[in-house]
Amino acid sequence: MANHQLTDEEVKFFNEHGYLRLKSVFSPDEVDEMAEELDWQIDNWAGTGPGWRGEWRQVYMDEDTECRSQLTALHDLHRYSTAWCDAVTNKRLAGSIADLLGDNVELHHTTLHAKPPETGHPFPMHQDWAFYRHEDGRYIDCLVHLDDTSDENGCIRFLDGSHKGGARRHVTRFADGSHCEPHLPTNEYSLDDTIPVPANRGDVVIFHLHMIHGSRINQTDRIRRLVRVGYRDPENAQLGGQSKTRPGLMVWGRRPRAEGQMPFSTEI
Repeated sequence: MANHQLTDEEVKFFNEHGYLRLKSVFSPDEVDEMAEELDWQIDNWAGTGPGWRGEWRQVYMDEDTECRSQLTALHDLHRYSTAWCDAVTNKRLAGSIADLLGDNVELHHTTLHAKPPETGHPFPMHQDWAFYRHEDGRYIDCLVHLDDTSDENGCIRFLDGSHKGGARRHVTRFADGSHCEPHLPTNEYSLDDTIPVPANRGDVVIFHLHMIHGSRINQTDRIRRLVRVGYRDPENAQLGGQSKTRPGLMVWGRRPRAEGQMPFSTEI
């Protein structure tokens, strides 16, 4: 069967390495509109705070930077703006995901991760699986780039091929037993072992749910804006975490019906 958007070489690269950069998914005009709407959402809906908690912060940042580090975040951007509803249903993007997951693709979530200038929050080594656990690996995360990225402003970095090892156990508590955001042990996983994947405005970097990744701090004098979009096979059951039990938009194909399954409630 012919692919919808990707070449056979691109499919092979993704399966082998666990990630893929899609160039110029969105046109300059589309990105201009998406960026304008994103800035409006940042001003009107998003929150800015210290970001992820965890003892990893003392490993990734000196004391002064750690105190000042900030992250601007918002979930489900497509619920606030037509431009972002159009973006997550973009046919080139959805068709590319269908080439990797199969002909039925469901939107799971969208999340803004904007790194403010100079001390924009780094991310420790982790798998996104830890935040929204699924039964298997039929799930792909996408990073929609509103700005050019480099290692200097905190581009994504991958542990090449690590998706093949499946889900790993994450650190989820401080030494005193209190909760922190999931991350992999800093004495076992290092950003120095990863491959940076810089991208340009309008590009999308996609990666497997089990891919180990992280990013450095934004050291530039400009904000770095990314939006993560998660897609899954609708038959890949979610076990826990973000957006569990909530149905998403079908962006490609159809939602298969299991035996005895009822239509979604209008009360949800």
